[in-house]
Amino acid sequence: MVVHSAAERVLAGLDPEQRSAVTAPAGPVCILAGAGTGKTRAVTSRIAHRALTGDISARHVLAVTFTARAAAEMRARLSALGVGGVQARTFHAAALRQVRYFAPRLLEGRAMPELLDSKVRVVTLAAAKVGLRADRAAARDLAGEIEWAKSSLVEPGEYVVAAAKALRETPYEPAKVADVFAAYERLKRGNGVIDFEDMLRAAVWGIEEHADVAEQVRGQYRHLVVDEYQDVNPLQQRLLDAWLGGRDDLTVVGDASQTIYSFTGATSSYLVDFPRRYRGATVVRLVRDYRSTPQVVGLANAVIAQARGAEARLRLELHGQRPPGPEPDLRIFTDEPAEANAVAARCRALIDGGTPAREIAVLFRTNAQSEAYEKALTEAAVPYVVQGAERFFERPEVRQAMIALRAATRSIPGETPLPAAVVEGLAAVGWAPDTPPAGGAARERWEALAALVQLAEEYAATPEVVPIGEAVAIERPVTLGDFNEELARRAAQQHVPTVEGVTLASLHSAKGLEWDAVFLVGLAEGTLPTTYAKTPEQVEEERRLLYVGITRAREWLWLSYAAARSPGGRARRPSRFLPQLDRSGGGERAGAGATRRTERRRAQVVSCRICGATLLAGADRKLGRCPTCPSDLDEELYERLCEWRQRVAGAQKVPAYVVFTDATLTALAERKPGRTEELIAIAGIGPRKLGLYGDTVLALVAGAGVDEVCPQKSFEI
Repeated sequence: MVVHSAAERVLAGLDPEQRSAVTAPAGPVCILAGAGTGKTRAVTSRIAHRALTGDISARHVLAVTFTARAAAEMRARLSALGVGGVQARTFHAAALRQVRYFAPRLLEGRAMPELLDSKVRVVTLAAAKVGLRADRAAARDLAGEIEWAKSSLVEPGEYVVAAAKALRETPYEPAKVADVFAAYERLKRGNGVIDFEDMLRAAVWGIEEHADVAEQVRGQYRHLVVDEYQDVNPLQQRLLDAWLGGRDDLTVVGDASQTIYSFTGATSSYLVDFPRRYRGATVVRLVRDYRSTPQVVGLANAVIAQARGAEARLRLELHGQRPPGPEPDLRIFTDEPAEANAVAARCRALIDGGTPAREIAVLFRTNAQSEAYEKALTEAAVPYVVQGAERFFERPEVRQAMIALRAATRSIPGETPLPAAVVEGLAAVGWAPDTPPAGGAARERWEALAALVQLAEEYAATPEVVPIGEAVAIERPVTLGDFNEELARRAAQQHVPTVEGVTLASLHSAKGLEWDAVFLVGLAEGTLPTTYAKTPEQVEEERRLLYVGITRAREWLWLSYAAARSPGGRARRPSRFLPQLDRSGGGERAGAGATRRTERRRAQVVSCRICGATLLAGADRKLGRCPTCPSDLDEELYERLCEWRQRVAGAQKVPAYVVFTDATLTALAERKPGRTEELIAIAGIGPRKLGLYGDTVLALVAGAGVDEVCPQKSFEI
């Protein structure tokens, strides 16, 4: 009776879909769980319910996930539900535990090899063995390729063909990468060490090749649960199959629309194919989003609704369960500095309004984008922390570049234009303004140094004004020495440690996290999707990155892009993934009506008079400001305008809004036009209304009373 009562308590508060997942019969179960739908609650409740009803023993459950944080959360939730003894671990932790346990038996008394914390040092030595001089960034990219190959069950001799088939963008010519791969394996064996992929392979080998080990492992772990199943790679799936040994008591949880790590070897194909592999599997869809407001959920649905490819077959349409909130804020800025400054100002306003800094995040596509936001937040006195990466000026390549630029002041002529001088100085650290290199780490290094060149271009655009007399001044071009001082100042400001602050993070590192307020920035073609997304599959993964970013927001969401990287720079288009901002015709088609609205917007661009953002909504364009920017409403004038409108509407026997809408009156009371040209600049005041009411409105703005401009009989027909 007590057990039954405890099991019933587990079911209390679950929605119908979660309850279906929890009470599904033993056997293969696939839980397709959208962002914010309570997947962790569902899967831990399923384990607890089965244990409390006597269907399974908790000590026979192995639940695997991808981060130690997620595994710890699983254990904590199970404990709170009154269930202990479940092994909740990452794939690597579970494999390491098993390999260590069976090592005396498998290795016949030999010591277990040491586990490498990082491949980079051994990869650097391996590259040198085959005649490649790889710096740290290149070594990281080579290590990434080796990790992809081993996770994909590809041997050194198979690498060239496999890389071509997978359309890998390799850091070196594929045959050279294969040579480094082979040398790396030889060095490891010679030094008696293994890497993380070797450990997974050892766990597989121990089970597949040793019947006694297989019997013991499968006897211990009879019920398996896998979280984030869309992120499993072939090697991890091989280990999962070894654990199962042909059995099918398996529960998997995943969301194909959050597949964003395919470059590491992860594939959603196992999630997509689960119902075909396990005939008769129970498939449950969790679609009630408890994290985000309906407005945020609606935008997420609109973005992912245009997805194509295999993952789109399992696309979920989410239904927001929270009370309504503000509409997502869509902004366009003239350049990236203006975008960063506006974001910093809004962060400052949110914090001043009571939002904790830790509940705000600024998310971008690449880590190289962080510098502009680090600077803007610093200048706005907003504390911040960088998630998953070093601060811009703490990165090794940036520190090396600053040293090189200081040294360059002794060799580069003072009259050399600053941008050219910076490019010349960066040549000392191997940077050139040509096509960026292939490979993630090497490209990120190139982009970080390219950001220094962009800073130089912006800095050079503001010459120093030097006074030479009481009323005379000249503009002096900034020098490389001036720029070095500016970099030192920025580095000093941004090295101030912070305990709590606004989170700056890449979209990849933001997965699994959530905040009250989220800024998605840099949403321009070439950045998201990145120019390196060449195939349809790669473009679709970029779309899913945006989807992941949108679904991080609980309540307040800002999406923005800059029309140019720097002031006066080449124009860019908004990301094709934003239906509301689609001007190219190359992304989602919004229909003829939307196309006509877009053309009208293109014909007359209206900017916020306070922050400079391009205004898209009709009411915002009428006000001349963003809804979140501070109002400068003249309340006394607004009351006189309302009284005047009421008299006019009464005399004409029409509703008040026919004269002027509330938004138009608000715009008049905020902008206080003094001339006809300023009056007609307000959206909603066309030639007809200008002729009818223009002089009267200008008189009211100038201070006239309602009785002066509007005698009782003025508008009688």
